[in-house]
Amino acid sequence: MTPPPPTPRFDTFYRHAELTQLLRDYAAARPQLVQLSSLGKSFEGRDIWLLTLTNTATGAASDKPAIWVDGNIHAAELTASTACLYWLHQLVSGHGSDAAVTQLLDTRAVYLCPRLNPDGAELALADKPRYIRSSTRPYPWDEEPVEGLTVQDMDGDGRILHMRIPDPHGPWKAHPDDARLMIPREPGEFGGQYWRVMPEGSLTHFDGLQVKVNPDKEGLDLNRNFPSQWRQEFQQPGAGPYPTSEPEVRAMVDFIVQHPNIGAAVSFHTHSGVILRPMGTQKDDDMTPEDLWMIKRLSAIGEKLTGYPAISIFHDFKYHPKEVITGTQDWLYEHLGALFWTVELWAPNREAGITDYDFIHWYRDHPPEDDLKLLKWSDTVCGGQAHVAWYPYRHPQLGMVELGGWDRLNFWRNPPPALREKEVARFPAWLNQIGLSLPKLEVLRTEVRSLGGDSWRIRFAVANSGYLPSYVTQRAQERKVVRGTVFELHLPEGVTLQTGKRRVEAGPLEGHAAKNSLQAFLPTRAVTADRAVAEWVVSAPRGTRIALTAVADRAGTVRTEVTLD
Repeated sequence: MTPPPPTPRFDTFYRHAELTQLLRDYAAARPQLVQLSSLGKSFEGRDIWLLTLTNTATGAASDKPAIWVDGNIHAAELTASTACLYWLHQLVSGHGSDAAVTQLLDTRAVYLCPRLNPDGAELALADKPRYIRSSTRPYPWDEEPVEGLTVQDMDGDGRILHMRIPDPHGPWKAHPDDARLMIPREPGEFGGQYWRVMPEGSLTHFDGLQVKVNPDKEGLDLNRNFPSQWRQEFQQPGAGPYPTSEPEVRAMVDFIVQHPNIGAAVSFHTHSGVILRPMGTQKDDDMTPEDLWMIKRLSAIGEKLTGYPAISIFHDFKYHPKEVITGTQDWLYEHLGALFWTVELWAPNREAGITDYDFIHWYRDHPPEDDLKLLKWSDTVCGGQAHVAWYPYRHPQLGMVELGGWDRLNFWRNPPPALREKEVARFPAWLNQIGLSLPKLEVLRTEVRSLGGDSWRIRFAVANSGYLPSYVTQRAQERKVVRGTVFELHLPEGVTLQTGKRRVEAGPLEGHAAKNSLQAFLPTRAVTADRAVAEWVVSAPRGTRIALTAVADRAGTVRTEVTLD
């Protein structure tokens, strides 16, 4: 008897062993819909799990257009994994009862990687956690610091907070309306009580005066290790020694390259509460217009369904106005021409009622009133745990200090447990719609006509029933990473091909997305550009059966058979 699908908890973050068992339970409960495999091994040897979701009764996943979704490439961005698990549960539980889910899994495939970086996540979830950026491999140097402050949980409470020390030269002061809050000292201000604030951590070779925060020994950023637009460490920190040098990234890249049916992808991160669209390296004005229009159209659907604003990476999400950042989005769209979005889950600012703010520059400078709103949110919604009241601690090198401030892992990088399911529940409807918008190759018609004697004409017509064209983006055509529709005639013994080629490449197939409105000056000229036909003349005895195949990489594969009759 097939077991029922598991019911995961979305208010908790799973350790690797628990996650492994959960995914195995899904595969065991719904083998017709879920196949579990390993993309490869992480740096520390953990499996990078991949779920392939499709209704195998309607065809193999490799024969269907597909969407890729991943999460948790960055170590402490654990809600990204939760978002993947939530969609997994909606797909498995909704097939057969939810029309969109059923149509999606019957006609498309989903490749779902809930945790691309299992080593980093495991470190963030350790009893004594560390919040590194990505992989646990030492980089760029394999050595321990000989001086400076190493960020870590000093008092063993499972959190990494801040330390503050009274100092007349300190840049921070208490908010006049609530002394728990540290706000910046004003220009030219003097005569008050000031503080020096630094991350919670231990000091090595402390001279009693100088404190320098050490970078993490594990300095890799897996999201900077992708092939397209890769740059060396001096230009893009954490990029690794060469593109795809890291096993986690190489496993993902290898899989996607080997699966040309992937036409769209979404990568979940935290935090900011935004949907990021291409491009990362160019202005909108420099993009292929047709791609920009389509990406904006599908992004607007995302805004409507999720409540998250959709913004340009290049224009609206640079860490510094003079810098360009690259990552997954650049490889998938700029290199492969697949549709791509990064979702930055969770916006504590918005939860606190702060609505008019810049997604990046707010962290550099914002009014103290925003801090008061956040503190109120901590007190009323989070039980006072998002901002921890300062408490005394005897530091082994600094003496008496105070620990406290914002708990960044559990309330900033990720929502508190009670709010996690609500946050990730925003996305399944949009993900379903992206998947259902992908091109879909279908058999339109087959014809067999006797030409007399043993000669027969065979015609094979296919059509794209999807919204998007078979190539998905103009970028893919510019990069020459997709082909047109490839027809193939499979000749059995004793059959001779008289005219035509056994393999024929026809042009790409348009989808049913309208090119313009009905009020446009010029009518649409290619009324049937969603169709393609191949034709052959063969010599064979009556009753011979001949197999036919058509492939449009991102629209899938169709197979049929004709009888010479």
